[in-house]
Amino acid sequence: MGKPKIRFKGYADDWEQRKLGDVCSRVQGNDGRMDLPTLTISAGNGWMRQEDRFSGNIAGKEQKNYTLLHRGELSYNHGNSKLAKYGTVFSLQTYEEALVPRVYHSFKVENGSADFVEYYFATKLPDKELGKLISSGARMDGLLNIGYEEFMRIPFLFPKEEEQNKISLYFRSLDSLITLHQRKCDETKKLKKYMLQKMFPQNGEKVPKIRFAGFSDDWEQRKLGELSEFITKGATPTTYGFEWQTSGIPFFRNDAIKNNQFVYGDYSYISEEANEVLKRSEIRANDILVAITGDIGKVGIIPKNIEKGNINQHTARVRVIKAAVPYFIYQSLCTEGQQRKYQLIKTGLSMPQLSLEQIRETVVLCPSLSEQVKIGEYFARLDHFITLHQQKCDELQNIKKFMLKNMFV
Repeated sequence: MGKPKIRFKGYADDWEQRKLGDVCSRVQGNDGRMDLPTLTISAGNGWMRQEDRFSGNIAGKEQKNYTLLHRGELSYNHGNSKLAKYGTVFSLQTYEEALVPRVYHSFKVENGSADFVEYYFATKLPDKELGKLISSGARMDGLLNIGYEEFMRIPFLFPKEEEQNKISLYFRSLDSLITLHQRKCDETKKLKKYMLQKMFPQNGEKVPKIRFAGFSDDWEQRKLGELSEFITKGATPTTYGFEWQTSGIPFFRNDAIKNNQFVYGDYSYISEEANEVLKRSEIRANDILVAITGDIGKVGIIPKNIEKGNINQHTARVRVIKAAVPYFIYQSLCTEGQQRKYQLIKTGLSMPQLSLEQIRETVVLCPSLSEQVKIGEYFARLDHFITLHQQKCDELQNIKKFMLKNMFV
């Protein structure tokens, strides 16, 4: 018996304890049709076509023994992973019918909401009971050694079916919004990748395949060293006796750059005094950062809301000042062609490196300033949409995590 911390208005009854098997029945076998979608469960993505996850159907001859699952029926993949130590449960949503591995424990809810059961497992509340069923290190064909009958004896706390449905609808709506924003983010990333290939000259060409109306002149080769005030790298503050701070001047490492984008907030802090000592490598808005150690070549640009900061010795700072637009140069360094060039000239095997001289000698093709402005503004808008959708997706994920913790017992 118990009550969640957060629930919909009008519900006050205690939730009742029941075994999973009291409300569910087993789903087994198939009707011989082998042309149905063949799926697998991913802890992070739920149901996926085997072709999408494994680049092909891996069922082989075993497919004739797969289970026929209908929309709203569930499967428990009792294999552990980093995201799901005790396995994971998903209901079928995207297909009317599908074939799923026989090794999964497949079942349907006879009394109540299948979605409610799925989200109950997403809370990780059943993990304690699942853990009790596992012998130390016991495995069976790569799966946790949990039988179907044992699985069905797991105790749950259930509210009335009407409340189950309200809870399920709430979380299903959240998931739809998360999927929407993630899809928009992915689509915009694909568009950006395509336009980077088309709006910058490729393979020795002097003009891009796509450009804004009114521009036709050849692009000219320039070196980063010619376009920049000076290119430098940073240092570690602790080398100079300074401690890390909980606030103050942002300090960027090269791991603050992910997928050639600066990740807002992914930095440490140093004191004003430390920044003065490391003044030579101080950075400010629109400075371009290039990783010169480890994951070399990845590049980011400091956003306008950062007035000043500093960098470590694994990062080069490029401050564009002469006849070039910073956001244009940043996007030029993001292109696949430039990324390949850095891989060709890197030194070191266990810890790849680029020298500051190699960064200074980096050749970029530049059009007129007015064309640079237009290109920079276009990609800035794309990056804004990518960041916007990713932030919204992350916010919704955090809301879902919080509500899973507080809307179940």
